[in-house]
Amino acid sequence: MSIVVEGVSKSFGSFRALQDVSLTVPEGSLTAILGPSGCGKSTLLRLIAGLERPDAGAISIGGRDVTALPPQRRHVGLVFQHYAAFKHMTVWENVAFGLRIRKRPKEEIARKVGELLDLVQLSGWAHRYPSQLSGGQLQRMALARALAVEPKVLLLDEPFGALDAKVRGELRAWLRRLHDEIEVTTLLVTHDQEEAMEIADAIAVMHQGRIEQVDTPDGLYDYPASEFVMGFVGQTCRVGDLLIRPHDVRILLAPSRAARRATVRRVARLGYDVRVDLLLEDGHELWAQLSRDELLELELAAGQEVFIDLSRARTFDRPEALPLSA
Repeated sequence: MSIVVEGVSKSFGSFRALQDVSLTVPEGSLTAILGPSGCGKSTLLRLIAGLERPDAGAISIGGRDVTALPPQRRHVGLVFQHYAAFKHMTVWENVAFGLRIRKRPKEEIARKVGELLDLVQLSGWAHRYPSQLSGGQLQRMALARALAVEPKVLLLDEPFGALDAKVRGELRAWLRRLHDEIEVTTLLVTHDQEEAMEIADAIAVMHQGRIEQVDTPDGLYDYPASEFVMGFVGQTCRVGDLLIRPHDVRILLAPSRAARRATVRRVARLGYDVRVDLLLEDGHELWAQLSRDELLELELAAGQEVFIDLSRARTFDRPEALPLSA
């Protein structure tokens, strides 16, 4: 089922959380809503789920207008950052809960729960309690519980935000494989650009209650529509009014017509990648991302004078607050 949001606005008192937001999530896709805290992404998800009502605009799921419908009539599955597990119930009972509420036959419940626990790789933990599970296992249980009622769409609000980096990485890959298998339309809210870039088919970047750009991960990175998008999706350096990706900063050992003189301030080896901090003669600071092979070829060292080619830098017409990476 597709999700279509048309001209939606939402305020909480004097605070405008969403301003004329429109978004289409194609059927069967995994789309991410990406943005910093307070940008409106979770509010948008809650409006789609029916947990909040918009002040203006319309929302449809599968071609059906659901703007005025309560959550239970929208056929959505919800997974939040905090698992909200029933602590007194086993994993099996947690996953079966929604089916029991709907008074499904016992045989159907047993079959469905068994299939879902296989799907989320928790068959061996069916009779354990939430307190006996790891964070990653709890989140997989939460996903199984959301899928048990066969939702038309799956809505995920920062589902891995409470987990450590290693577990987040593992669950991202697992979620993408799961989505490819079940093909349910999925909308993921996240502030983690790496998470969105790794698993989403399309990404909607939000800023101050508006959607700045919707595109594929490659499209956002290579063709950002605004300063904000360029600064939020990927590493960025600012040199005066110019913006440039660190891997687009070219370091030359000999002068050229377009190059600027600079001094190497520091060379930091970060595994295969190398960060080179630079100081331009006009006082601007920036850094370049190189490979170890490029570093060996250039033989760079702190204090060395070099020349910097910024021909791949960009400018944008609209001035904005840009979250630059350190």
